[in-house]
Amino acid sequence: MTDLPTKRQLQIEGLSVVYESPRGSLRAVDELSMHVDEREFVAVLGPSGCGKSTLLKIVSGLLAPSQGTVSLDGSEITGPRSDVGIVFQQPVLLPWKTVLDNVLVPIRALRQPEKDYMDQAMSLLKLVGLADFAKHYPHELSGGMQQRVGIARGLVHNPRLLLMDEPFAALDAMTRDQMAEELQTIWLETDKAVLFITHSIQEAVFLADRVLVLSPRPATVIDNVKIDLPRPRNDAVISTQAYAEVCAYLRRHFSTPESQAA
Repeated sequence: MTDLPTKRQLQIEGLSVVYESPRGSLRAVDELSMHVDEREFVAVLGPSGCGKSTLLKIVSGLLAPSQGTVSLDGSEITGPRSDVGIVFQQPVLLPWKTVLDNVLVPIRALRQPEKDYMDQAMSLLKLVGLADFAKHYPHELSGGMQQRVGIARGLVHNPRLLLMDEPFAALDAMTRDQMAEELQTIWLETDKAVLFITHSIQEAVFLADRVLVLSPRPATVIDNVKIDLPRPRNDAVISTQAYAEVCAYLRRHFSTPESQAA
């Protein structure tokens, strides 16, 4: 990353989310406050069902908060925005479209001329190592390759913020490790702000500048851990005592009876 002054990109203040149903009210998020600076990679860890995906839906504009404010570059998020990109847990590629056409899906959704983004799409496919597969179809790609298409799609409209919802959870362990390294390279080259949801402590420590730990539902931030490890991170960094210590520290948040019950 370039060593430039940073500013606040995403700001969340006092966020609460309550779901109403015939069985009553369910508070998913409670008085959560956090931020992501520009060019910063922030990972969010929390027990299953704690509200991580709800948080991502709020930031993406797909869900309205019950209370609190969420703003991007000082502008409140009140619905889906063109300056936010999303990478889902599953790549959800359209099987009848080529890799290139799948990358361009957000451009069509934004009703922008595809020809103006063709070079950008091809540059991103080159960045994720798939330039030679632009005319292939999703069924011709491995799971990791499909997820790389999903990352390129999330970046094609040049968003200010990239949201990633456990994007490697469905991959095997070796592919997952490889994808983490590739994502780090992509992030270092694109300088995007990233909010990354994960269940993996090792993945969070490998990728993030900071790790936010969420409580069991209703979610609130209970720890904010700066990851002071050199970049680019690789096997040598993973083998260090510093890496092991921060992983062990984060793991203690999930070794209590309360967290295990969650």
